[in-house]
Amino acid sequence: MTGTEPQTRNTNQPRDGEVHRLEVTHVDHDAYAVDIRGHRLRVDQPTEAGGTDTAPTPTELFAASLATCIAFYAGRYLRRHGLPRTGLRVRTEFTMATDRPARVAALRVVIVPPPELPAQRRDALLAVASHCTVHNTLHQPPAVDIELEP
Repeated sequence: MTGTEPQTRNTNQPRDGEVHRLEVTHVDHDAYAVDIRGHRLRVDQPTEAGGTDTAPTPTELFAASLATCIAFYAGRYLRRHGLPRTGLRVRTEFTMATDRPARVAALRVVIVPPPELPAQRRDALLAVASHCTVHNTLHQPPAVDIELEP
């Protein structure tokens, strides 16, 4: 594009359509480390499930991914419209299926908007937040291939 300033982007963040990579390595007992773009997260299992409870479970992070994605979209909506984000919260609860295969059976997400949010903006906030990437992925599941390295 001639006559415009060069476009810059975070080179650590792949563009849509590019491959996003992360790696999980065993730490100790049931604890694993997840390395993502220079960030490190941990997962573990509760002591009653045989872990040492040093970190959230993968399933808790799954629910947290949905909640944080919704919060991010809600926050961006508020910022785009010049509205405060102070007080924005998202609460999530989930239940596990009682039959097999092991899976999350239900998720409930509650957006607590900032107290100053005008009433006429509530429906739009909900609509925007419910179209976050993680929510969309749950409605249109990706192909998942699990393979063993040779």
